[in-house]
Amino acid sequence: MKRIFIAVKVEPEEELLSMMTSIKSLLRGENIKWVDPANIHITLAFLGDTEEKRIKTLNSMLNYRCPGFHEFEFFLAGIGVFKNNRDPRVIWTGIRSTDRLSELSGIIKVGLKETGFNIEERPFKPHLTLGRVKSVKDTENLKIVLEKYRETEFQSVLVKEVILFESILQQNGPIYKPLGRFAL
Repeated sequence: MKRIFIAVKVEPEEELLSMMTSIKSLLRGENIKWVDPANIHITLAFLGDTEEKRIKTLNSMLNYRCPGFHEFEFFLAGIGVFKNNRDPRVIWTGIRSTDRLSELSGIIKVGLKETGFNIEERPFKPHLTLGRVKSVKDTENLKIVLEKYRETEFQSVLVKEVILFESILQQNGPIYKPLGRFAL
């Protein structure tokens, strides 16, 4: 079994890295597990534990679905939290110009269903996870930090491929190993 997901890789540029360093510093007293910048991605579909023999089917489906979709661009902008400011669970960067990203997720999910994979039925909410929140003592400070970057555009991202990743859980954080790359 391999723990797998399908994603778009994001190579963080100077403004995004600077913001990440800043919010880590501003929230340093809080219990937050920050994402390693090398692991930054946007998940299109999380499949979890998958039998290795099914990965070949997945590769075939992605080889069929991805070509011809064509490259596209979106923008990383603003930060926020999932759940709410009083009880945050995830700190994220938002995505602008999400239509093509949502379309790509949609065609991949159709392909997953057609090949017998179980997928989450909740709507696709594209975001880039910056940190997973264990607890926050100073919610007022969190609110100030979020407000500081709420409207900031950090970088554009040119999407040329979709990557099938294996997530190998380690004590220091996950390692994401590419199992396949599928050009658009």
